[in-house]
Amino acid sequence: MTTAITIRGLEKSLGNFHLSIPSLDIPEGYVTGFIGENGAGKTTTIKLMMNGLFADAGKISLLGADSRQKNQSFKQEIAYVGDRSGFLAQATLNQLQAMYRSFFTRWDQERFQKLAGHFDLNLKKPFKNLSSGQQKIFSLCLALAHHPRLLLMDEPTANLDPLIRQEFLHILRQELEQEGITIFFSSHITSDLDKIADYVFFIHKGKPMMDLAAKDQLMDDHRLVKGDSRSLTAACRSLLLNIQDNGFGFTGLTADFPAFRALAGDGFAYDLPTLEDVFINYIRGERE
Repeated sequence: MTTAITIRGLEKSLGNFHLSIPSLDIPEGYVTGFIGENGAGKTTTIKLMMNGLFADAGKISLLGADSRQKNQSFKQEIAYVGDRSGFLAQATLNQLQAMYRSFFTRWDQERFQKLAGHFDLNLKKPFKNLSSGQQKIFSLCLALAHHPRLLLMDEPTANLDPLIRQEFLHILRQELEQEGITIFFSSHITSDLDKIADYVFFIHKGKPMMDLAAKDQLMDDHRLVKGDSRSLTAACRSLLLNIQDNGFGFTGLTADFPAFRALAGDGFAYDLPTLEDVFINYIRGERE
């Protein structure tokens, strides 16, 4: 499988915070959800990819090229949408897109106009007069208008209302299907990634919680288990994370559903978890 992002031995310290990602290979042509709590290292990782920060050690490759090489023509094929845009607040959207498009040889004005029209953006408005959601949408329109192969997004759906979030995710899925784009999507809003991600990578306190995983396989392997704690044998307990006993019964997460069910049978209730369920139970299980 061709990789769009390759990380090896990445280390970065910022004050008391330390990011350490030994190895990561993000497959090309898919949506990868980069999941972690606020302060886990998601933004730091993406800044390192974009050369907004420089690593203390290690290497990042984007689309097969070293992200720090002097000839960065490959970045014509990379787009970025972040939590904050950095655009001139007084400039109109028309003025901003005219400045932005001058950097990209594959700029598609018709495509930009179509995307802006889809979201009813008034291009004569100053950027400062847009809502935070409209500002994010404008950033996405710019990002997609030059046909990138790789789209890096840092908390792009934060502060969007539910309807706009749905439209935002729909556009991303269309891009994946029509353009074959690779999307690396950091978020703590895991419900968005439940809907759109093909792969997921969990980070906690600057370190990976597990290897990159195909989301569907991850969901197949995991189950939330509920039942009478008196029926929970030691062998069953060993296959559960974050067992919570409330006096009426227990809940816990198993990372090996087939093995647990073979051992425990149908004496318990088994529920499909969300990505949030998996993430929270791994963190709480780590504290036990």
